[in-house]
Amino acid sequence: MSGPSDAEHPSTSGIITLLTDFGLHGSYVAAMKGVILSINPRAVLVDVTHAIRGQDIRHGAWILEEASPWFPSGTIHVAVVDPEVGGRRKLIYARIGRQHYLAPDNGLLGRLALANRPSKIISLEDPQYWLPKVSATFHGRDILAAVAARLSLGTEPDCLGPRQDELVQLAWPEVRILPGEIEGSVRSIDSFGNLVTDISEQMLRDVPRGESVRITCDEHETLGIFRTYGDQPEMTLMALVGSGGYLELAIVGDSAAGMLGVGPGAAVRVTW
Repeated sequence: MSGPSDAEHPSTSGIITLLTDFGLHGSYVAAMKGVILSINPRAVLVDVTHAIRGQDIRHGAWILEEASPWFPSGTIHVAVVDPEVGGRRKLIYARIGRQHYLAPDNGLLGRLALANRPSKIISLEDPQYWLPKVSATFHGRDILAAVAARLSLGTEPDCLGPRQDELVQLAWPEVRILPGEIEGSVRSIDSFGNLVTDISEQMLRDVPRGESVRITCDEHETLGIFRTYGDQPEMTLMALVGSGGYLELAIVGDSAAGMLGVGPGAAVRVTW
């Protein structure tokens, strides 16, 4: 799916979201917000999450894919999961759909770009839009936050640097769909400890929902795909399609990740 043409350039909404792996302690997130509000005091700041697993680009990419499309057209999304900060990776602006993204070009925008090809990608190379002094280890504050604020005030993306054709893309595990079987994996753990897989609701469209379907993860298994967490008793391992549209494994009233000792990358099989 291609993005909008330049003639359909979405104006900014005044909303700037922040997604990082900085955690809930320390000054990093506050410093980024301070930079943005110093440049544009009227900016509306929204925290998507700062609990991305440290340096886990794939985790950040999945959360961006899930959360950012729900924001209004013209929202500016700043994403910082940047293991190579200060290295050779680029910082980029991308227009995907009718929203704006600022991030390191390390695969963090990869899931979004697979679903909706960016209509514009700009390498952030013009320092007049950065802070005057740039730390080698905090580009989120000194470059991305400053650029986001300037975009929110009307700076055109083309002023930020030269265009580039493609984003860096990570290799993503492929879900295998076979007769009577789907093979995927756990791709993330939500805040309740539920195991979120990469098997989408669309992939499950021809799969029965009753006890004739078996879901296996590691050595653990459960029967049936249910509608809500309340469909099974407390402390029961169950499968359901979550609000993000992907198959989840949950333990009712507890953490599936903690109870089962299973994490991202674990194989998941659906058979019927």
